[in-house]
Amino acid sequence: MTFVQRGLILALCAGFLAACSGMSNTQERTLSGGAIGAGVGAVGTALVGGPVLLGAGVGALGGAVIGNVTGH
Repeated sequence: MTFVQRGLILALCAGFLAACSGMSNTQERTLSGGAIGAGVGAVGTALVGGPVLLGAGVGALGGAVIGNVTGH
């Protein structure tokens, strides 16, 4: 990976984080729950031997729902 590519990735990550600064508590919990759920779902299905993308999608959905419900 070149220096320019690394800089571009860093700039994109900073932009995504800046977009999250005005979120409510419920929105933050929904987003973090979805991200955590996607990670857990992907790892879980990789360990079991299932389709990783499907596991990540189901985990993201479940995590986002739980995060939204607990954020109120």
